[in-house]
Amino acid sequence: MNKNIKLAVAGAVLALSASANAGIIIPAGDWTMDINGNVNAFANYTRADTGTGTAAVNGTACPVANLVCGGLASARSANSVGQENKQIGINTGLLPSWLGFTGTTRQNDVDVSFTISMQPNVSDNTAAGDNNTPLFRQTFLTFGDKSWGSIKLGKDIGIFASDAILNDMTLLGVGAGAGNSGAATTLGGIGSGYIYAAWKGQIAYTTPNMNGFQATVGITNPNQIAGTTGNQDRYGFEGKASYNFAANDVTGKVWVSGATYDASTASVDAVTGVAGASATTAVGYVAASAASSRTVSVGDIGATLSAAGFTATGYYYKGKGAGTTLLGNLGWNGANKRDSDGGYVQLSYVLPTKTKIGVAYGISNLDRAAGEAVSTLVSENERYTVGAYHPLTKHLNLVAEYNNVNSKAHNSNETESQTYSAGAILFF
Repeated sequence: MNKNIKLAVAGAVLALSASANAGIIIPAGDWTMDINGNVNAFANYTRADTGTGTAAVNGTACPVANLVCGGLASARSANSVGQENKQIGINTGLLPSWLGFTGTTRQNDVDVSFTISMQPNVSDNTAAGDNNTPLFRQTFLTFGDKSWGSIKLGKDIGIFASDAILNDMTLLGVGAGAGNSGAATTLGGIGSGYIYAAWKGQIAYTTPNMNGFQATVGITNPNQIAGTTGNQDRYGFEGKASYNFAANDVTGKVWVSGATYDASTASVDAVTGVAGASATTAVGYVAASAASSRTVSVGDIGATLSAAGFTATGYYYKGKGAGTTLLGNLGWNGANKRDSDGGYVQLSYVLPTKTKIGVAYGISNLDRAAGEAVSTLVSENERYTVGAYHPLTKHLNLVAEYNNVNSKAHNSNETESQTYSAGAILFF
C-alpha cells in the first residue's frame, strides 16, 4: 500500500504499533521487498426515506429521471412515491481490500523504489459471483535522496485533496454510498465534504522534509476530468504544501492544496432516447451541445490536531468548474462554470479500552451557473457520521458506523438515507 495511506490509516487507529506501518519485509539481494495491504468487509443496511418532489430528466448530465441529479443519498425509485427503499449487502468500505508490493534499494547515492498494487473485490452480484475484476490503483516508481527530495512517475493517488481523504475517519469504515453490494468501494466522505483525489498518472516532485514542512508539485493526466472528451490543451497541474508539528503531548498538521485543468469537450448530437420520439421530455433525451473548452480550478485548506486522546480535524475546499464528488463532475452548464465549495469537521476520542469513537459532519455545495434555470441539479450533499473503531489485535480492527446522508436539489427536491454498517478491517 502507498506509504502515505499506510501511515494515515495506522495513525487513525492509534492503537496499532509502529510495526504495522510496514508489511511483510523480505530481503532480496540488492532490494528490500515490502508485501503489505489489508482485507476488510462490512455488512451494510441502507434505508432510503420517502423522497420529496418529482423525478425529472436534467439534460445531458442526468438523462434518466432523478429526484436529485448528483445526489448521494439512496432514493426510492421514480415509480414508488411515498415508499421506502431498503438495500442490504456485504462489501468493502471506503478503503478497498489491498495487496501491494513495494521494492526499495539505494544505488549510486539515490534511493530507488517501485510500487505495484491491486485491489480485489469483496462482493459480486452476479449469479456465479466471479464477474467483477480487481482494481489496479498504483503503478509508480520513485527516486531521490533526503538531501534534495524525490521524483515520482506513474499512477498513484492525486495530489489535490489527498490529505482530505487520508484524514477522513471513514477510511477505516464505510461512510456514504453503501447501498447494494457489488460495487468496488463505498464513498466515505467523498462528495459530502471533499472532492475525490482519485488515482492519476502523474510526474511529481516532493521536497525534502524541512523541519516539518514539505511540498509536492506535479503534472497529471489531463484526460481524467469528469465530462471531458478528446485531446486536452495541457496537462493538469496539482500541488500541495503541509507542515507537521509536535509540542509536548500535542501533535498536528496543516495543509493546503490545489489543482487546475483545461477541460475540453467534443460536440454532441441530440438523441431522443426513444425510437420515433422527438419530444425533448422523452426519457433518455440528450440535447445537442457544441464543442467547448474551459478551465477547472480548485483549492483547499485543512488542519488536524491531537492531544490527550482527542483528535480534531477541519477541512474546506472551493472551486470553479470543479463540480462535486469527482473533479469536474457537474462542474459546468454549457460554457458557464458552476461554483462549488464544502468541507467537513470531525472529532474523535480514544477510550481507555483503546476503542476510538468519532463523530463527523460534512457537506458539499454546488451552485447554479450564470443564467441556469432551477432544476433537479444537486445543491448540496450533507452527511452525519458516528463511528466506533476497536483494535481487537495489533492488526485487526472491528468497526461499526451510522451514516445519514441528505441530498437536496435546486428545485427543492430532497432525498435522505441512513446506513448502518458493521465489519472488520485487517492490516498486514
